[in-house]
Amino acid sequence: MTGPGPVPIDYSQPSQARFHDALLGGVDHYEADRAMMRRVLEVAPEAPVVVRELKQWMLRAVRFLAERCEVEQFADLGAGLPTEPTIHQVVQQFHPRAQVVYLDNDPLVLAHGRARMANYDSTHFLGCDYTDPRETLGELAVHLDLEQPVGLVVCALLHHLDDLGQAKKVLHGYVDALAPGSYVLLTHVHDAGDGSEADRATKEVLKLYRGTPLSAVARCREQIASLLDGLDILEPGLVYAHEWWPDGPRILPVHNLHRMMLCAVARKP
Repeated sequence: MTGPGPVPIDYSQPSQARFHDALLGGVDHYEADRAMMRRVLEVAPEAPVVVRELKQWMLRAVRFLAERCEVEQFADLGAGLPTEPTIHQVVQQFHPRAQVVYLDNDPLVLAHGRARMANYDSTHFLGCDYTDPRETLGELAVHLDLEQPVGLVVCALLHHLDDLGQAKKVLHGYVDALAPGSYVLLTHVHDAGDGSEADRATKEVLKLYRGTPLSAVARCREQIASLLDGLDILEPGLVYAHEWWPDGPRILPVHNLHRMMLCAVARKP
């Protein structure tokens, strides 16, 4: 999801969902998405690896909440195109009747998602304006019991809002309505500001995104942490994806773009 409200398909511009699909080797994308992928690969050839690892982080965090924290309801804001394994596949290993709602504003995402979920009673794909929490929560309440804990997935979304105050207002519009014991899974583009190779690589990629629907603003660690004010951030804190409860010792190299995103899981007291 790259902006508020359901949007028409613009074949001349890349979209976040289709661009990620191209990076992951999928087939649901257009030439504009492939052109952006080629430009990104010129400056960051590791981009497909990093996108896959961010997806793996999200699934690790979801598994942690389902298995260890007994969370049985999830809402994924800006879900993107469904690729396996999905959130509901992970969660329903532990809670077969768990409810999972995916939300997006990309018409292609909605068409594919609804077709994929048509035969699932406990999994749903909804269109929404994510910047309007009140309206979106009304849709969520049809499928989720908001009096019980919810795992709210907010991955690669809030950095598309240029104003930090608006980003905070949007996120807490959801958090304030959720039950105590709910969780937020967050990823956000990081501005290290240290002039390192990783910092320069992040800025090069963001420069390519400028003026397109992929446009994003990088924020420093303190600004990203402030999005989670009032919540208890779980260990190991606000870290890079490969540092958050890895499945085992690191074997593969850590590339520059592995430091493009910070991730966290936070609990509502």
